[in-house]
Amino acid sequence: MEVELTRISEKGQVVIPASIRKGMGIEKSDRFLVFGEDSTIVLKKIEKQVMSKSLAELTAPLQKVVAKSGFTREDLQKEIKEARKNA
Repeated sequence: MEVELTRISEKGQVVIPASIRKGMGIEKSDRFLVFGEDSTIVLKKIEKQVMSKSLAELTAPLQKVVAKSGFTREDLQKEIKEARKNA
């Protein structure tokens, strides 16, 4: 396990040192779960394939209901415009 020193910015951002990012294949926009307890914080990288698969699995039942209802993208756009107009 590699150990590096970093600090938190005024905005609450933490920089993961380049050597660790490179070794773990961390790229811009990667997502992490953050666990905190007492004085310990743990970051767990979420693999992109896991996220997209989970999202597809979560939305599949909703997509079936929407398809059966006949609700179209155009209907969605109209609803969004109306909601923005009334906001």
